[in-house]
Amino acid sequence: MSGKKHTSLDRVLGRLDSLDTVNLSNLVQRLARERALFEGIFETLQEGVLVIGADGLVEYANQSAQRLIGLRGDALGKATLWRLVPGLRASLEGAFAGDEGETVMDEKTPPTVVTREFELTYPELRLVRLYMVPFHGEGRAAARRFAVILSDITRDRETTEARIEDERTSSVLLLAAGVAHELGNPLNSLTIHLQLIERRLKKLKAAKDTDALADSIRVCQEEVVRLDGIITNFLDAIRPRPPDLAETRLEEVLAEVLQFHQRELENRDIAVEAELTTALPAVMADRNQVKQVFFNIIKNAMEAMQPGGVLRIKTRTDDEGVYLIFGDTGSGIRQGDLVKLFQPYHTTKAGGNGLGLMVVQRIMRDHGGQIGIESTEGVGTTVTLQFPRKDRRVRMLK
Repeated sequence: MSGKKHTSLDRVLGRLDSLDTVNLSNLVQRLARERALFEGIFETLQEGVLVIGADGLVEYANQSAQRLIGLRGDALGKATLWRLVPGLRASLEGAFAGDEGETVMDEKTPPTVVTREFELTYPELRLVRLYMVPFHGEGRAAARRFAVILSDITRDRETTEARIEDERTSSVLLLAAGVAHELGNPLNSLTIHLQLIERRLKKLKAAKDTDALADSIRVCQEEVVRLDGIITNFLDAIRPRPPDLAETRLEEVLAEVLQFHQRELENRDIAVEAELTTALPAVMADRNQVKQVFFNIIKNAMEAMQPGGVLRIKTRTDDEGVYLIFGDTGSGIRQGDLVKLFQPYHTTKAGGNGLGLMVVQRIMRDHGGQIGIESTEGVGTTVTLQFPRKDRRVRMLK
């Protein structure tokens, strides 16, 4: 005798041959209701649910599973999971095999649960976690079917990676800020001693040598002031601080930054072609931080171009945000370097510090926006900044 519990429905099915027409009709209706109930439950789930045979043939798939693996409804009973997810069969091979390689499981053997994570490229790029377990049943043949649960973990993985990147970026910025702060102490000492030397030199009789020394001291003082300014600007740029949000007109901030760069643009013989939408929707932003973003993007574009280059700036809007697109005719970026652009201290420029784009990304993220970069070697680079609209931000917060 099997230890398996029998429901009232099982008992009725056991007497199927003795049922009259009325009871048989009632049984069919009951079965139809229970099937509809379970199908409704499975179709409500966000996770994908599959039932497959030992050969991977998909016998059942709810709507979530069909969307996730790109399976058409009319392919049930025809398509195999191994074809829909190439490489999965090899990764599961042996997980359910007995001594002779056949799939076995009885009621005394705990079900073997297999978990895998894999990447799907069709119908779209997704990271998926799979749980697969054999069915309990009577006899060996019943174990040749499997329940498969598919969970889309793309967003979870992206969130985790973003958090790790934020933590790594913060630690680098804190280290850099500490080093920059410590540099201020010897610079202060240099300033004091240069002032003392300058005073003593003035007490000496005027001579050719004293004039030369005075010039050298003045040069040193100017360089100390310049280094102090670099450190101050560096600290202002990298210190992680929350944005002071206020209603901001991006076109006004952009005009200020272009005005600041005007002389350098002219000296480099770089033309600016701007197609700006009049009266862009207002955004909630920190004006100074946005100015830093525009400054870095335009500076990078200028340094990537030769004389005669063109910087093209466009704006557009949609229901979600305000977009600013900066395109240059520079040397472009290698595909291998594109994925490293936001890493701290990664730079492709001689004398670059590798912090500019990292700071830009942090500021955009703090504003609820995004930055996208497309580039082709020898053609140029396009940077797209997306800021959430003020009215859209308000709707999201409600």
